[in-house]
Amino acid sequence: MTDPASAPLEADITRETAVAAAPPSALRIAVALGIVYVVWGSTYVAIAIALKTLPPFLMASTRFLLAGSLLYVWAAPRVRFAIDATDWRHAAIVGVALFLGGNGGVVWAERTVPSGIVALIVAAIPLWMALIERVVVGGRLRPQAVAGLVLGFAGLFVLVDPSSPQSLDVAGCAVALAASLAWASGSLYARHAKIRTPAFLSSAMQMIAGGVALAILALARGEPASFDVGSVSGESLLAFVYLIVFGSWVAFTAYAWLLRAAPTSTVATYAYVNPV
Repeated sequence: MTDPASAPLEADITRETAVAAAPPSALRIAVALGIVYVVWGSTYVAIAIALKTLPPFLMASTRFLLAGSLLYVWAAPRVRFAIDATDWRHAAIVGVALFLGGNGGVVWAERTVPSGIVALIVAAIPLWMALIERVVVGGRLRPQAVAGLVLGFAGLFVLVDPSSPQSLDVAGCAVALAASLAWASGSLYARHAKIRTPAFLSSAMQMIAGGVALAILALARGEPASFDVGSVSGESLLAFVYLIVFGSWVAFTAYAWLLRAAPTSTVATYAYVNPV
């Protein structure tokens, strides 16, 4: 996510920190949005495939612990200031909200609700973000943002077939809706908190914190004890690897950068595109 035209890496700061004062280009924002639009849309399908033979919270916790730890090993040496308790507190708040509440809720919901329907429910994120920012943070919604929210939700209804006889699990849908609220809350905290770590390192720390929280939940549910490694299919394993590489390293890091670089209303549009 760094600008290739920026100055070389100096001894005490990362390249990303060195160019943080310069406004990001429209091209960089567009590329990051494209990644989040396309890649995150595909992760709903990948989660559904992984869940065929993997326990939900054990799968999610292992995914984020592996992705976060490997990314941390790569990113931490590039930052020459000491990571302190405040940095980890920010990471824990964001990580628990996004990965335990947000992704954990999505994983749980996809056990009983089709991935496409879950993606549609999670598209409530822009509305949650707009309302929370307006009420809690004190932001103001411009007429263009209101029109965008309305148009986005109208587009979602086009994707829903009202004549479909399929019945949906109410509990699963409710969990998916709660997951969208948790994700929106964590995203806004990450946007407004004074997080000094660069996007790659901050993403790694958030994934580690969220992975630990998910691991505790998996242990409480007894998932590791009942898990049979031999029952994991090659299809689920490939989906799991895809979630680490493309869902966590590529898409989430792009999303974490966008939260700092682009307006909230712009970042939240990904939730309208993912269901497609």
